[in-house]
Amino acid sequence: MRAVVFEEFGRDPEVREVPDPEPARQGAVVRVEATGLCRSDWHGWMGHDPDIQLPHVPGHELSGVVEAVGSEVTNWRAGDRITVPFVCACGRCPACAEGAQQVCERQTQPGFTHWGSFAEHVAIEHADVNLVSIPEDMSYATAAGLGCRFATAFRAVVAQGRVSPGEWVAVHGCGGVGLSAVMIAVACGARVVAVDVSHEALELARSFGAAVCIDASSVPGGVADAVLEATGGGAHVSLDALGSPQTCAASINGLRRHGRHVQVGLLPSVAGDPALPMARVIALELEVLGSHGMAAHDYPPMMEMVSSGALRPDLLITSTIGLDDAAEALVAMGTKPGTGVTVIEPWRTTPASRP
Repeated sequence: MRAVVFEEFGRDPEVREVPDPEPARQGAVVRVEATGLCRSDWHGWMGHDPDIQLPHVPGHELSGVVEAVGSEVTNWRAGDRITVPFVCACGRCPACAEGAQQVCERQTQPGFTHWGSFAEHVAIEHADVNLVSIPEDMSYATAAGLGCRFATAFRAVVAQGRVSPGEWVAVHGCGGVGLSAVMIAVACGARVVAVDVSHEALELARSFGAAVCIDASSVPGGVADAVLEATGGGAHVSLDALGSPQTCAASINGLRRHGRHVQVGLLPSVAGDPALPMARVIALELEVLGSHGMAAHDYPPMMEMVSSGALRPDLLITSTIGLDDAAEALVAMGTKPGTGVTVIEPWRTTPASRP
């Protein structure tokens, strides 16, 4: 099969022929029809993830068709249309027994613990636990985002953030996860403050229903003060969807009393542990929460909202490219992250397109 491969961290990847994957006894091989380009993939290419062994194929946000299953798989067969959480659970550890597969103690992650979906095929472990069926009328490009960015944002807003109608929600960073969070929070009846340095990203957030948009590059008193003013005392829920010491601190400092901070964006160790404003956490009795993907069995409520049209993850897609353009796009994320979401279609032979 053809795949995007890098031999060294930070060195330009290339598209080349590699061996086809084989399904494990409890696993499956998926023909990749679409896979999202995510900042986590860039972090992996830069060497910020200790699980990656070289040479490596990135990609973790995917949809496609089951091509083959292992001998012990009972619920899936070739031809099934699927997506998959980027955290693939074992189904047997204590965390999985509690229903918390997103923090499985023996989790695997395509594109990190093993070769990923910037390829024509990808192997998935424990298929009966992790595969999620997608409806016939859902495009593969839309379904790809349900494996990571959209599902991650859904759980961060709904389960961890516990957003209620009428609450103020601040979203720091309007990339794929952040824009998903804006859309989901608005669908939940919240009023959203979107924060970013990109005018284009903020315009997308506004089109998805953000009530207030703050340009973090031109706020005289600081982002947190701007959020406090816009919300009349602070957000009830605030998400750091970017992942930096600055956005993490601003998210916490922009909360009102008893507010809830949800850390969604990765904070790579290369940047050092962020200095959190713990005095404010204590004084205002704030909650500081993490959010890490979403288990396959938790997908139905989100899928129902997508099917009904209440959520439109398809609107997040701003560019579609083929495998031959994926390597360059991955490298460019460090300096030109782009606006919205780029989806890679490994079998595409036509030029890149914008919806």
